[in-house]
Amino acid sequence: MSYKGPKYINRDISWLSFNERVLQEASDPKVPLLERLRFVGIFSNNMDEFFKVRYAKIQRVSQGRIPGKSRHEIREAKKLLKQITEIAIAQQEKMRRVRRQIIEELRDHGIRIINEQELKPGQGDFVHQYFLEKVSPRLFTIVLNDLPEFPIIKDSSVYLAVKMHKKGSENIYALIEIPSDELGRFVVLPKEGDTHYIMLLEDVIRYNLDEIFNIFEYDGIEAHIIKISRDAQFDEDTDQTKSILEKVSFYIRQRQKGEPVRLIYDRAIADDTLHFLMNKMGIDEDDSLIPGGRIHNHRDFMDFPDLGKKELLYKPLPPLPIKDFSLRGSILKQIDEKDRLLYAPYHNYKYVIKFLREAALDPKVKNIKITIYRLAKNSQIANSLINAAKNGKNVTVQIELRARFDEARNIQYSEMFKQEGINLVFGFPDMKVHSKICVIDRVDDDGQIRRYGFVSTGNFNEKTAKIYTDYTLFTADQEILAELDKVFGFFEKPYRIPRYKHILVSPHYMRTRFNRLVNEQIKRKKEGKEALIRLKMNSLSDRAMINKLYEASQAGVPVRLIIRGINSLIPGIPGLSENIEAISIVDKYLEHPRVFIFGPEGEEKVYIGSADWMPRNLSRRVEVVAPVYDEEAKREIIDTYEISWADNQKARIFNAKQDNRYRKAIGEPVRSQFAIYDYYKNKLEQEK
Repeated sequence: MSYKGPKYINRDISWLSFNERVLQEASDPKVPLLERLRFVGIFSNNMDEFFKVRYAKIQRVSQGRIPGKSRHEIREAKKLLKQITEIAIAQQEKMRRVRRQIIEELRDHGIRIINEQELKPGQGDFVHQYFLEKVSPRLFTIVLNDLPEFPIIKDSSVYLAVKMHKKGSENIYALIEIPSDELGRFVVLPKEGDTHYIMLLEDVIRYNLDEIFNIFEYDGIEAHIIKISRDAQFDEDTDQTKSILEKVSFYIRQRQKGEPVRLIYDRAIADDTLHFLMNKMGIDEDDSLIPGGRIHNHRDFMDFPDLGKKELLYKPLPPLPIKDFSLRGSILKQIDEKDRLLYAPYHNYKYVIKFLREAALDPKVKNIKITIYRLAKNSQIANSLINAAKNGKNVTVQIELRARFDEARNIQYSEMFKQEGINLVFGFPDMKVHSKICVIDRVDDDGQIRRYGFVSTGNFNEKTAKIYTDYTLFTADQEILAELDKVFGFFEKPYRIPRYKHILVSPHYMRTRFNRLVNEQIKRKKEGKEALIRLKMNSLSDRAMINKLYEASQAGVPVRLIIRGINSLIPGIPGLSENIEAISIVDKYLEHPRVFIFGPEGEEKVYIGSADWMPRNLSRRVEVVAPVYDEEAKREIIDTYEISWADNQKARIFNAKQDNRYRKAIGEPVRSQFAIYDYYKNKLEQEK
């Protein structure tokens, strides 16, 4: 049978389906109440980034602002923008319903979120005093009527759009920037009995509008929340005389003035106020207009205070030590014995910090090389590298200045590293470096250089390591490390393209090697042998690789996919993908590993690394995927993959409808993230 229907799901529509899964977590009554509120925040933050990046890019295509696009592509982009806006409006409305439900349920637990109209007299005095002491000194209030140019509104910040009206006079319009970055979004009022009271910062300001505008005469005053999202895409700068640092610094400044691509507004706002603002900001029907409720910037709910209500949060799972891998002894000596696998956040991320700190102090360590994409705000990784430089080590840091929304922080770290004498490598003008690798050179007792290092599926960031699931493989395998060292050589001399026997490196050989690994399973199946492909990624949208998986399915090879986010492949279609099953897991932690397992039980080839199967990862970025040779580490990766695959509580099934249907629970319930924690906990108990 030859399938004639659609073969792919649009990547942006698939992403919106992923964000719907996040919203499902906010809706799930089995999720603790404050965690549900935080999923509302995650949903909102995701949507902000989507509009600033993906929607903005599609809008550029629709307006003919990207060279080389055909009329057909421009028409399709316009259709897609309309479809995205319709989905976004529906999701925003669902999110608001969920948020209202959560707030109602919080009342049953002694937490009340109130607005300025619900204040009791004593509370009003507190709010007025709080405004005078904390809020008023930080307010930026702009009267708009007579300004020659509309002020620059910060991307994704919230503002109160104020209208003052007086009979027989022209309306006065103003904007108030909500200083939530400095004060936080939530003001905790004095507790009364067993009840906690919380007020949003904009409602504190609403309560004190007369205090702000008492120099004006008006019969009435009203204030409604608005928020815009700006185009965060970089226009390519082809000036060869500028460094990457100069270009990125310029881009960051320009982003503040990017074209608005979305306006979210309180649907209760007066028509004349909305039209005044739209005209002044240059927003028209090509932009996404999202009517909403009284509250915007729901991403702030990620930081909603817990008020000591631990029962409304997930029970903490303390990170575990790694079996037979002590933080007290020498990390390098233990890695010399065998490879070690860290799976954060189930394992303690301190192993990575200890590795770098030991390398910084060890007199026999001469060189440290590492790639940096996203660092924590006060990074222990950065401190360890600086410490190494102070101890006379030759430290090389390949830092990606174009890590989206982390550009400013990475520039700050690069300046800090430069001051400490660290050798900085900024990569390439036309592609990002997204690999997660580290190599150190140590002189052993015989005077020979022996290398140690690690490969990870995620960023070297101790903050996100608490909430992102990622593997890190520590190894002293000299052949693999020699090849990782070649990657650093390529950073500095890109005109030399190395050959690799073990590791897979994009943009040069990774796609070819993955194709070969899939072909091996196709060949096995055609020879009557068992074959199996198991993949775990954040995103799958590369059509050439999807076609290769379709080919494997048509040859009878079972393919299992665990994809957290974008998935353009359609599983389970007769004649195309009937041997492919795909699920997505959204739960307490953000699923982040990239794992590639080829072959049936007992004959598996296992790889981990930084690359999703997207065109950018395989063709336009430097990514590294490494084989896992240590049998115990391989076993752990396969075991934890199978635990995830068995999930019947938080696994959603991918299908053509994209309805995010939960997998039906048959037999014992398996909630994989908690089961994986128990898996590692049991390994430690067996050790005892």
